[in-house]
Amino acid sequence: MSKFIAKPAATLTGNLKVPGDKSISHRCIMLGSLANGTTEVSGFLQGADALATLSAFKQMGVKIERSGDKVRIHGVGLHGLKKPDTALNLGNSGTSMRLMAGILAAQDFDSELTGDASLSKRPMDRIITPLTQMGALIESNNGKPPLKIKGAQKLKGIEYHLPIASAQIKSCVLLAALYAQGKTCIIEPQTTRDHTERMLNGLGYELDMAANKICLSGGGKLKSAQFQVPSDISSAAFFMVAGCIAKHADITLEGVNINPTRTGVIDILQLMGANLTLSNKQEIGGELLADIRVKSSVLHGITIPTELVPLAIDEFPAIFIAASCAQGETHLNGAKELRVKESDRIQVMADGLDILGIKNQVLADGIKIQGGKFGKPSGIIQSAHDHRISMSFAIASLRCDYPLEIEGVENVATSFPDFVKLANTIGMNIAQIN
Repeated sequence: MSKFIAKPAATLTGNLKVPGDKSISHRCIMLGSLANGTTEVSGFLQGADALATLSAFKQMGVKIERSGDKVRIHGVGLHGLKKPDTALNLGNSGTSMRLMAGILAAQDFDSELTGDASLSKRPMDRIITPLTQMGALIESNNGKPPLKIKGAQKLKGIEYHLPIASAQIKSCVLLAALYAQGKTCIIEPQTTRDHTERMLNGLGYELDMAANKICLSGGGKLKSAQFQVPSDISSAAFFMVAGCIAKHADITLEGVNINPTRTGVIDILQLMGANLTLSNKQEIGGELLADIRVKSSVLHGITIPTELVPLAIDEFPAIFIAASCAQGETHLNGAKELRVKESDRIQVMADGLDILGIKNQVLADGIKIQGGKFGKPSGIIQSAHDHRISMSFAIASLRCDYPLEIEGVENVATSFPDFVKLANTIGMNIAQIN
């Protein structure tokens, strides 16, 4: 089992370019494969999750050429995918499975989606329900993977009210809607990340968007395009928090995606008093980018506004570390979704905070964290093989007086393969032992 040994560090300086956005990298492969013509992508995330998506589409007959973070996708059109020889193994990637289910529900061939032990525990009934309403036939293991999808089903458009704020469910239904007869409309309870909508627009597909309702009609075509994947704000979040909590910090994160449906972490940290500023804002390929400068900050606890929760859902493990270093109490509600990520992120983070002597109270849909001082670890922190928990506790070392040992860090490769290397270039002291 891989582990981090994270030793204390006090000073962070320098500029960082974190890897490409994972959500956008997935969608570039999926939609580029379904487009007519050749789609070129730069800044593609070379993490295990995005590479699982790439491999799956190659198995379905799409010619994809990759050189580092540059990818050329020779699209086969909406109806050009071929039956894979075996089940498609998507590793640890929930995004791959949920979005691809929408595409595969409309193909002429049968298919099966599998994953690792962690992914096999994650709920898929949330996508099976709307896809079944559209006419799909899907077998599952009591609502969990593997998913066996029956081909040659005729899908019809539906109006679907999302039961929870989830970009993955929304995107799954939108991708299935490309094939459906008639119009499909999705109503969101709260705004979620909109990368699928932006990319569909960029590939020439017409959507009707108003407030929290998105509609599209099936039967159109996607045209090829060029995409530059911005740096992933979810990966940048670890260094935003690191810059805030380090005793002496002045770091700049370059070219980070600041899509307004993803900037909850920035808003939350600024509400907590973060010394965080944005500059060099620009739009590339329909996505907003900026450089983010972070300096040492005096943070204070807050009640996190519920409207920001879906906009920061992947960043909460890092935010919990910020809350641990803040003055006073931070209170999170409305985040039940954290319990069904790669791990139960509320409970696993709480267990780690207990080891570091930080008072907390686990709630059904959130947590209360009393800011304080990290004590001598009472044991080894278990990440539950969750990449975001591994990296969150690694940055906690900036405020520790003792080395931290974090077990089960191998899945950091799914989203941020160079995390240790980048962290150490700005002054951290992390070793990975395999």
